[in-house]
Amino acid sequence: MKKLFNSQERMVDDMIDGFVAVYPQVKRGENDSRIVVRRQPKDSDAKVTLLIGNGSGHEPIAMGFVGEGLLDANVVGDVFAAPSADLILDGIAEVCGAAGSILLISQHSGDVINGGAAAMLAEEAGHTVRPLFMYDDISSAPKGEETERRGAPGTMFIYKILGAAAEEGMALGPLFELGEAVRDNTRTLAAAVSPGISPLTGKAMFSLPDDEIYLGMGVHGEPGIGKAKYGPVSGLVETMVEALLDDRPVPAGDAVAVIVNGMGGTTLMELLTVYRETETALKARGLSAVAPMVGTYVTTQEMGGFSISLLTPTAEMLRLWCAPSDTPHFPAIKRD
Repeated sequence: MKKLFNSQERMVDDMIDGFVAVYPQVKRGENDSRIVVRRQPKDSDAKVTLLIGNGSGHEPIAMGFVGEGLLDANVVGDVFAAPSADLILDGIAEVCGAAGSILLISQHSGDVINGGAAAMLAEEAGHTVRPLFMYDDISSAPKGEETERRGAPGTMFIYKILGAAAEEGMALGPLFELGEAVRDNTRTLAAAVSPGISPLTGKAMFSLPDDEIYLGMGVHGEPGIGKAKYGPVSGLVETMVEALLDDRPVPAGDAVAVIVNGMGGTTLMELLTVYRETETALKARGLSAVAPMVGTYVTTQEMGGFSISLLTPTAEMLRLWCAPSDTPHFPAIKRD
């Protein structure tokens, strides 16, 4: 499949060049050109900063979420590859002040290894940094083994809620505890209908018969929990919501914040239909869907499919989820 780039060696840097040229909220960092930072930084001696390192190829996450009320920096790795520990350390040094930093780490092997190493190096260099490991994909490890799960689009709840709280001045310890609570209240499940094409190989990342859907597909094309027959989306969403609520039951009468995320090749028409079916499935169980986020935010090139993420929020989490922000790609969230 044809891809539009100048060369494999330049594709990430050319993308970042274009990104910082388009969006006034961001610029390149001083320590390395692969670091994207807020153009108007917060006072890092008074307020905790947030950053994450991740492989490219999943845009708009995470550099699209750098800005006021969310991330202070994103360290950008090669395509589908975690940035090195040294590069993440440069990102920490770029934004960490006396108030300390939280390094968000989506739980995938390279991110965990390099992010953990960077946090240790940062502490040795005199920075106050706490690594927060994020995991929400119910298909990647069974119930009761949540800490073994991989990160999925539900981690966006952590980005936004912690970003808003940090902007308001919450201290490092309580902010970290809030992040753990959001993580523990979040569950995600994905479904893929067609593969993305790797820009490195030009080949499909997996194969799938026309009449089948993969349940539990990861953001790099990792296998999930099985296959389902292609059919009306209502049945697929019902199956997914049932699995999410079986993994973490929610009492009838509670509110649930919802993310419906497109994987890159799914139309808005389809995503809005998925959200409507999700809302219907929740209502049938006595639950109300609130403050939804629907769109294409965590992608795997042009992979067809979507994920559903559910957060059972406290009142404070919901307030922070809906707080104003100013970034290139994170949407305004409305409660009603």
